[in-house]
Amino acid sequence: MYLDYFGLKEAPFSIAPDPRYLFMSERHREALAHLVYGIRGEGAFVLLTGEVGTGKTTVCRCLLEQLPEDCESAFILNPRVTTSELLATLCDELQISYPDGNQSNKVFIDRINARLLENHAAGRQTVLIIDEAQNLDFDVLEQLRLLTNLETNQRKLLQIILLGQPEFLEMLEQPRLRQLAQRISARYHLTPLTYDEMVGYVHHRLRVAGLPRGGLDLFPPPILRRLHRLSGGIPRLVNLLCDRALLGVYARERSRVDRGILSQAAREIFGGEVRQAGKRAVRATVFALLFVAIAGAGVYFLKSWWVAEPSSSVASVENRDAPEPEKKPVDERHQAQKQAGFSPLVVPEVRGDLEAFERLFAAWGLPGVSVDESRACETAALHGLSCLRDRGTLHALARLDRPAVLTLYGDDGETFYAALVELGENWAVVDVAGEPVKVGLPALERRWLGEFTLFWRPPPGYRGNLRPGDEDPFVSWLDAGLSAAEGQAPVLEGGTRYNDRLERSVKRFQLSRGLDPDGIIGSKTLIQLNSALGGSEPRLKVEGH
Repeated sequence: MYLDYFGLKEAPFSIAPDPRYLFMSERHREALAHLVYGIRGEGAFVLLTGEVGTGKTTVCRCLLEQLPEDCESAFILNPRVTTSELLATLCDELQISYPDGNQSNKVFIDRINARLLENHAAGRQTVLIIDEAQNLDFDVLEQLRLLTNLETNQRKLLQIILLGQPEFLEMLEQPRLRQLAQRISARYHLTPLTYDEMVGYVHHRLRVAGLPRGGLDLFPPPILRRLHRLSGGIPRLVNLLCDRALLGVYARERSRVDRGILSQAAREIFGGEVRQAGKRAVRATVFALLFVAIAGAGVYFLKSWWVAEPSSSVASVENRDAPEPEKKPVDERHQAQKQAGFSPLVVPEVRGDLEAFERLFAAWGLPGVSVDESRACETAALHGLSCLRDRGTLHALARLDRPAVLTLYGDDGETFYAALVELGENWAVVDVAGEPVKVGLPALERRWLGEFTLFWRPPPGYRGNLRPGDEDPFVSWLDAGLSAAEGQAPVLEGGTRYNDRLERSVKRFQLSRGLDPDGIIGSKTLIQLNSALGGSEPRLKVEGH
């Protein structure tokens, strides 16, 4: 209905799982990495949990696209079945024949086992994926466990991925399921999008739907912050609210979403008062439930303050909100930039990314490394560096305080690349096509949608994301590093288990650094910890930003 009004080619906020709209936040990539690790390992079960609408099924569809050809998969979407119905469905998914009208579990199991042995002999792997696992009966779960009993000396012949809502975790804590719970070799809880991730998500969907260049002001920063509060960062709710909001803009013949339009959209989606709707959405996140109960609502507003702190990105969007025919404010802004010693950000004739990544490697003391984006992370790993590809804001990059390669866009919508090497209060130094230029932040942000790549140096012994409850020798380093950074005594008394006391220290540190206090030890937390310890990595030389 509103497509022509906004110049869109298709609806940007449909809840249909179109792979073209796939947006992988850092936590979605972590979830996918856990699934991949799980099915490549030797365990029987892999578990992915999360609230409704956080993207569990999307992650799993992405996994299916990446499975090797020698992997046979079965996907069960409706687990409200009896044991016999589950076995029959598994046979159907794997195209295993069985007698018409068969009701014997033994017949099903014998034929399934025969297929598993056949696949193993042929070097094929068999993976079963079950969505909505919280709806499985206990008898069905026990049958699934028994199916995984068939194994060789090296691995299970059937690996099962369970996708479920948080209540499934409570089911697994019951004594009758302790044997199944002990067979889970990898687990991940998918949390909602952060504010920065949600902004990237909204812009990504608008861009894929064909929104003309410059139309991203459709959702001004204050509206995006309110959208995050109302949705709790849950992608499905973001889609519903944005779709209704665009309809409201169209119906009122406006140019962008305002507070009244978004509030009306929330009332239509949630019913009742918008304030209550926002609370319901926030309560949908498990962490919000836990952390707000412990620390009080002030923590939530502190977190909002971190992401909503005034920055040039807000100013630049507000400047661009001026009506198009009125050129005077724009000219005055450009004149002010000239007087401040800023250069224009010129789109280069050659738009490759070699120079940008060469500059990034040089910042890490590796001059002469010339690779494009597709090989940058692989090459960095050869030199002991890790790679972080993400979306965010300049404010978020300032917190990370590491040089980065930015993906920029010309007026024609085509990409080019710049190495961000220095960041100040209202300016940045970027290297474009091998030439460093000092530009004003508004000029930079007009061509940047938040995509960046940066390098960081992982500590010794770090093998990947660490979660509360994990056993890992790296825990000892983490405890020592946190205690040194905060000037406090270590909280562990020997051992290598990431326990509750260490989790509280980690969350306190994350909150103090403007990160999501989720307790997960990932790239951003370790980058901040390295900075707190005075590491020698290259910095953006942030000055008051």
